[in-house]
Amino acid sequence: MTRRVLVTGAGGYVGRQTLAPLASLGFEIHGVARRAFDLPPCRCHVADALDAAAMSRVIATVRPTHLLHLAWTTEHGKFWDDPANPAWRDATLALLREFARAGGQRFVTAGSCAEYSWEGTGPLSEARTPLRPAAPYGQAKLETFQAAQAFSAEGGVSFAHGRLFFSYGPYEQRQRVVPSIILPLLASAPARLTDGRQQRDFVDVRDVGRCLAALLASEVEGAVNIASGSPVAIAEMARMLAEIVGRPDLIQLGALPARADDPPSIVADVGRLTGEVNVSAEIRLEAGLADAVRWWRARG
Repeated sequence: MTRRVLVTGAGGYVGRQTLAPLASLGFEIHGVARRAFDLPPCRCHVADALDAAAMSRVIATVRPTHLLHLAWTTEHGKFWDDPANPAWRDATLALLREFARAGGQRFVTAGSCAEYSWEGTGPLSEARTPLRPAAPYGQAKLETFQAAQAFSAEGGVSFAHGRLFFSYGPYEQRQRVVPSIILPLLASAPARLTDGRQQRDFVDVRDVGRCLAALLASEVEGAVNIASGSPVAIAEMARMLAEIVGRPDLIQLGALPARADDPPSIVADVGRLTGEVNVSAEIRLEAGLADAVRWWRARG
């Protein structure tokens, strides 16, 4: 039987990185986006993922066996408190119900490490870490997970929820952490940071795409962290970037005040990803950052 996947947000930062891995796993790939795109091997369908009627028509046309739902509000500086977060939650659940009515088999959503409590210092675990979001974005993602899990248990649809941590790479928004360091360095301008002691779990977006594709192809259910599992201080990552660019003199640690509420550590426990989905991040941080520098340098 042909495994046919519909990917929402297929033309986006994460979505485009899932396409080649999905093809390598034997999926026939269809993608949904608000604007037409040309990303072989994906067949493009133009629709707004918030428009239930439009998505119903896409599902009726494609008849997917699998659905990888990545579309959500993502504008940097806005998405944490975006009033649209509940609308995306509701649209996701409506999409799941429509998918189930059409005979769909497996539904995978993109969640967030923001669903967890960030009050501790140890690795964030799907089984042990409290789920206590601090922002509307994380709350909407958590409510989506909980409702989708309950529905799938009754509706006969296999469901998994990939909790994404801190990705970087091609097509990333310029204001995010890694580009915000790279771009000043490439312009021979100071990269001003806090003291950078915060430990974060950075993962190349190409690995994120590959891990999400593997999760979709697996039979693993429930929440799964999508991350490297390796902590790195932001200061150390900034120094790596400066060495790659050749301007270590431009890193200004402590130039910005630290936020009082900035968690000291946000790092994933990747036991489920590596032990159950049988996939892991493969791109070393230094190599991924070097590729990111080359990507931004090529764009002037």
